[in-house]
Amino acid sequence: MSASLDEIIANFDLLDEWDDRYRYLIELGKSLEPLPEEAHNEANKVRGCASQVWLEGRAEAGPGPQTRLTFRGDSDAHIVRGLVALALAIYSGRSAADILATDAFETYERLGLAAHLTPQRSNGVRSMIERIKADARTAAGG
Repeated sequence: MSASLDEIIANFDLLDEWDDRYRYLIELGKSLEPLPEEAHNEANKVRGCASQVWLEGRAEAGPGPQTRLTFRGDSDAHIVRGLVALALAIYSGRSAADILATDAFETYERLGLAAHLTPQRSNGVRSMIERIKADARTAAGG
């Protein structure tokens, strides 16, 4: 089972060294539910990431903005897989309206990740978040 966002934030707060934070991020990625091989397809591939990233979204219940979305994801890079796990902790299981109202970059800033990611990885994070928000906009009917 993946860690909750509150648990991830608490664990980051306990880690002072960036090497330890990167190791924790890698461990988060290892804890992701495996994405079935058939989900590693072009429709799920996130464009704009230097590494290979796949996100699979499913609408679960509710009309329009109240539609609940769940996501699964994967990457071929360990740290990026951890960044996928963080994005899923922020967004998966929430309503389309909540997803659209949530600024994941605030969380990345709070964890200090924004200052410690390469520009390529930062662009990849933006691409992942935009993909999740695009799925939420579609589910919300707009």
